[in-house]
Amino acid sequence: MITVTLRGRVRLLATTTAVVLTLLLAAGAGCDSQREPELPSVQEKLEQTHIFGQSKLRIGVATYEPLMGVLDNNKLVGFDIDIARYIATSLGYEGDSAIQFVHLATEDRIPALQSGQVDIVVSSFSITEERQKLVSFAGPYFITTQEVMVPVAMKDKIRTIEDLRNPNYRVCVGGGSTTEAELEKHGIKTLVVKNVRDCVDGMRKRNLYDAVSSDETILAGFRSMYPTEFEIVDLPFGTSEQLGVGVPISDPALRDLVAYFLQQSYLTGRSGRTSPWLTAYHQNLGPWLPGEREQPPPLDVPELVDFDDKAPV
Repeated sequence: MITVTLRGRVRLLATTTAVVLTLLLAAGAGCDSQREPELPSVQEKLEQTHIFGQSKLRIGVATYEPLMGVLDNNKLVGFDIDIARYIATSLGYEGDSAIQFVHLATEDRIPALQSGQVDIVVSSFSITEERQKLVSFAGPYFITTQEVMVPVAMKDKIRTIEDLRNPNYRVCVGGGSTTEAELEKHGIKTLVVKNVRDCVDGMRKRNLYDAVSSDETILAGFRSMYPTEFEIVDLPFGTSEQLGVGVPISDPALRDLVAYFLQQSYLTGRSGRTSPWLTAYHQNLGPWLPGEREQPPPLDVPELVDFDDKAPV
């Protein structure tokens, strides 16, 4: 016969309780390990960026591209400018007093991001594999094509790619653009200038060029200024151009935030409501680009929790 003392009973009860608690904790830990990890918040992402704590957001833009980004009566207007303001507001930079717009020529966009001169670039910036080795992109936020614009007097002479190969015709492009590289692939010699406006001014004032090639959005802008002087020729220049927001390659958190807010605008438009993108499009490009346009879905968008719900709708 085994006799269990009071002290033995207490010790046995304590041991049993400890074993049960251990098993419960182990089971709980197993359940926790199967739970989905909590999503990072917009605020947490913002704190990882190089702009956290900055009083102003520095945005590289064009100031010479009608409809996209142009200085009109000392005020910046255009589709890219409206998209830039939406992104700035979403990041917490309310109003132009919190934004420093920096004028950049086409060939200066990548160096400006690499040197830290600007925080982001919203300036008809086409996403390419070569550029992605140097800077990061959020987007795309617009799909466009490469076109050719000619003076009305040349509209019957330049209609095909073969016409552009004619050594007697002077084809102008902006330096550092994807158009310059694309024309070279087709064996078309070009005259390279600082930006597309120089091409247009050269055709209008001094008869320096016979054609200018660039993104459809940029050419539509200049045609909106001089509708009786120019005509856009639709030529098959390869693939479409995806415009994205340029971000320093060293700041993946900022890229993720910009992509996230572009996605917010995209989802708003898809739900049938008026989005920041649709408003910017109809106020700028809509009257000059035929056909209904929709914002393309941004790529590589992170899942975030926007606790502050700062993204404007």
